[in-house]
Amino acid sequence: MTTRRDWHDLPDGVRRAVEHRTGTVREAESPAGGRNSELAATLSTDSGRVFCKGVTTGSSLAVMHRNEIAVSPVLPERLAPRLLWHLDVDGWLLLGFEYVSGYHANLSPGSPDLPAVAEAVQEIRQVPAPSGRPMAAQWARALKPELESPPPADTDPWSVANADRLVAWASRAPDHMDGDSLVHSDLNPANFLVAKRAWVIDWAWWRTGAAWIDPAYLVIRLIAEGHDAGAAEKWALQFDSFAAAPPDALTAYSASVLRLWERRFANTPATNAARAWTQYRVHQ
Repeated sequence: MTTRRDWHDLPDGVRRAVEHRTGTVREAESPAGGRNSELAATLSTDSGRVFCKGVTTGSSLAVMHRNEIAVSPVLPERLAPRLLWHLDVDGWLLLGFEYVSGYHANLSPGSPDLPAVAEAVQEIRQVPAPSGRPMAAQWARALKPELESPPPADTDPWSVANADRLVAWASRAPDHMDGDSLVHSDLNPANFLVAKRAWVIDWAWWRTGAAWIDPAYLVIRLIAEGHDAGAAEKWALQFDSFAAAPPDALTAYSASVLRLWERRFANTPATNAARAWTQYRVHQ
């Protein structure tokens, strides 16, 4: 977990640089969530509210913030809060975003947020992706050590019993993930802000790849919020890319997510959901 800094912990020169953009900061309120920024705060300023987040430039997380800077020019205002400015000053990288008032999406069965979430996912499909960050290559790099390592001691018994089959499926996932669509790749409930519509936030992990990847990821998140696997897939069929995805691609993807998450986030609701979807798919 990243150590969170308060606005007043920033060096004087950094705060002055921000206030040069915003006017005087009257109040800084930090959200409870978030794990990838050393600073995250809603700043009440002379020019209104702005959401500011950032890291020290030597942090391993700095690249994620630069990823957000890179993708921001292509994101339409109806999809994501605008990046108003970014600063690289006195050892800090800071991003200032349009302030959006909303709550994190509820993805449980019957939630009134689901239509707005679906509309946002459809909107992502319409955005032209920048080049240079292919999902397939990144996924292959991330998977390789996990496919070669023995399972942790706390791995679920079903995954242990089916380890060879899961490795075979998971190893095929990168072969199906090439494409030129914009992929957010982390559409968990906290990365939607819902008000009159759903905004998609935290674009640090964006990639280019097959258009079915984001809907497939949401299947796992829906299961984690109480949908059964069949119902979650049925919901995802509203996206043409998911409906047209090769069945083997979806099975390989589910197995690869399971393989990664069992080694990094064992026994979390999301990992258990990835296992439930994989079980559903391999038994069809």
